[in-house]
Amino acid sequence: MAETNYTAVVTATGEGRNGGRAQSTDGLLDLTLAIPQEMGGAGGATNPEQLLAAGWASCFLGAVKITAAKRKVSLKDLAVVAEVTVHHQHETGDYSLGAVLHLELSGVDQKTAEEFGAGAHQICPYSKALDIPVAIEATVAC
Repeated sequence: MAETNYTAVVTATGEGRNGGRAQSTDGLLDLTLAIPQEMGGAGGATNPEQLLAAGWASCFLGAVKITAAKRKVSLKDLAVVAEVTVHHQHETGDYSLGAVLHLELSGVDQKTAEEFGAGAHQICPYSKALDIPVAIEATVAC
């Protein structure tokens, strides 16, 4: 049985993503939510896709570090840019998500960077939990 290390508890109230609030039980997260202007909303506040992208990018970055450490490679310049996109199927009215994870690092060759991205995708809890199309793109800085 897996050991439970931490459980995040967040409550969404009001109108949800359309002017509602999201608050964590510890009080550290307390946000107003808004539908992005690109989706016909008012914008001006955080949206669920940004929250997912922030969590996934930070978790994936940690997974890349673990993957590199297993190969005894120390990474200095490392960033993960997560793009989470909402897709709307007009004919059915359904919505879905897609993602691109951009892994930016230096000190390794392109093949190794791609291997680190693939390895991180296998161990990152967000990657394992989300059953959505995702592309992982690795870029090595000179």
